[in-house]
Amino acid sequence: MASHCYFCFTMITFYDLPAITALHAEEYKSAISRVIDSGWFLQGRETQLFEQSYASYIGTRHCIGVGNGLDALCLILQAYKQLGSLSDGDEVIVPANTFIATINAITLCGLKPILVEPTWENLNLDISRVEEAVTPRTRAVITVHLYGRLSFSDALADICRRHDLLLIEDNAQAQGCMVNSECRMHDAELGTRDSESRICRTGSLGHAAAHSFYPAKNLGALGDAGAVTTDDDRLAETIRSLANYGTKEKYIFCYVGRNSRISEIDAAVLSIKLRHLDDDNHHRQQIAAIYYDTISNPHVTLPQRLPDTCNVYHQFPVFTEHRDSLRRHLLSRGIETMIHYPVAPHRQECYAATLEHLHLPITERIHACEVSLPISPVITLDDAVTIAKAINSFSPPLLIR
Repeated sequence: MASHCYFCFTMITFYDLPAITALHAEEYKSAISRVIDSGWFLQGRETQLFEQSYASYIGTRHCIGVGNGLDALCLILQAYKQLGSLSDGDEVIVPANTFIATINAITLCGLKPILVEPTWENLNLDISRVEEAVTPRTRAVITVHLYGRLSFSDALADICRRHDLLLIEDNAQAQGCMVNSECRMHDAELGTRDSESRICRTGSLGHAAAHSFYPAKNLGALGDAGAVTTDDDRLAETIRSLANYGTKEKYIFCYVGRNSRISEIDAAVLSIKLRHLDDDNHHRQQIAAIYYDTISNPHVTLPQRLPDTCNVYHQFPVFTEHRDSLRRHLLSRGIETMIHYPVAPHRQECYAATLEHLHLPITERIHACEVSLPISPVITLDDAVTIAKAINSFSPPLLIR
């Protein structure tokens, strides 16, 4: 259950990780015991099985398990530099309202982030603004499926093709999200897609994709873990080497690499969770449908409703000019909320010297007004109705002049 008793009332917690883990706890314990008994804890059979299963699920030829989602992004960019597709100082277009890790990866790899506003309606990269951001130094676009919402279109693929840009997906929040598209980036280059088959999952749409399996993600490990998916054989080989100290054979190092590997225990647990992912996502979609159908408050705005296939609802954001008051109102009724994210990346201290001058009003409005409602495999339909009704009963405090 998602509810616990605190201070003599029932609390709907934002994300009840113990309850979520308990759903399949016996399967996890069996898998963990199997790994312990094997005596093999890294780069073994469990990792191979998960990589194969996840590549098949996403719809790519390759999956490389790595340490976390940030490493996955960095390894993609680092590998493209090794292969000559990127060089220091090259520009990478990225949505301005992403979680900061996307931008961290760009700057950590010696590249220049070019922040492009999202749309207010969809909260994701405004594709109509992408082409105007392209310069002679632009080499890539990172599109982010933020909150679990699809951020891809045939128009974006066309822009990348016409300008010879890499398209990289940050799929950290959207495992299982799908799109009906004719424009996967590698299809034309590799001739891999049956013309009758157009349903694709995020993580297979660009040249490469980064995935995070942080415990609170739709597909979460017991600790930090991540992966890269791609159809590019050379890229996959390079990433696998870079993630293992830069070696292709033991003690022979081709690159200056890093240590970024998924553990056998996390791989075994993820294989179990992957089997339940579509059902869990469907439950999230049912919760979201209640929010969309029930919430009606002039002081609270819901994001544009996408088809269920295009949103796996990692988060359910709503927006209000009265964020603190709304959160207090909900907490007084036993409903916990979160903010994703309170400060925009270009306003963070770490980027004060390079990005603070940017004027990004849509991004700043999103970060100033966002409130995330509870949504998870253990939030019940009754919980969702309770939350929606509590929002409907909200009125902002009157200003006393």
